Amino acid sequence: MYDYFLDGKDNYPVDWKAAEQVISFFPAVKEMARTNRDFMHRAARMLAREGIRQFLDIGTGIPTAPNLHQIVQAVTPDARVVYADNDPIVLRHAEALLHSTPEGRTAYIQADVQEPGKILAAASETLDFSQPVALSMMALLHLVGDEDDPHRIVSEFLKSLAPGSHLALSHATGDFDPEAWERVVEVYRKGGTTAQVRSRAEFARFFTGLELLDPGIELAARWHPQRGGHYNQSEQIPLYVGVARKP
Repeated sequence: MYDYFLDGKDNYPVDWKAAEQVISFFPAVKEMARTNRDFMHRAARMLAREGIRQFLDIGTGIPTAPNLHQIVQAVTPDARVVYADNDPIVLRHAEALLHSTPEGRTAYIQADVQEPGKILAAASETLDFSQPVALSMMALLHLVGDEDDPHRIVSEFLKSLAPGSHLALSHATGDFDPEAWERVVEVYRKGGTTAQVRSRAEFARFFTGLELLDPGIELAARWHPQRGGHYNQSEQIPLYVGVARKP
């Protein structure tokens, strides 16, 4: 569905049907997907420029390009990137797409975000967890219900990261149109996918104990917008984002 919203070519009739239902309830969902993707690019590029050389990207967005390793290795060719996703179709695409620079490395883990131990153990074959790592979870945690305690999951990952590591998140919210988002969530749940939007305060809890980078928690289009970018229409896209440092 995410690839469909981004006008990609790697989606199927079952995705089209569910995606069109979501569009009927929230017509700006395609703009939301693009806004999320743009934020990922800006955040990853900024962290690479700040000297982060290791990235763990959970819930990858593959196959829609450019992917995180392409962004950060353009800045830092020796960057190491590990992707984790629970979709077997994503695995097939990853095998074809993950071409690292000669200086860097990329790897892919087939695992669910609810398996922090499995992901961290596999990622340690590529990443050095004694050094800073950027943990990226873009448009992922709204697919984890409260019953699975997403705040605990994030904390489990952060415990294993060295000081100087960063957490980058984006998350859908129902703060601006709760009725529409109740219907959107229902589409996902009827399709067998857990979904749950959260308030700004609930989103902020993911950064407990971390140092938020400027401008703090913001709507995605307002977080370091690119000069000359066309963000006016997307400023109210209901997607909270933030990047924070582990002290």
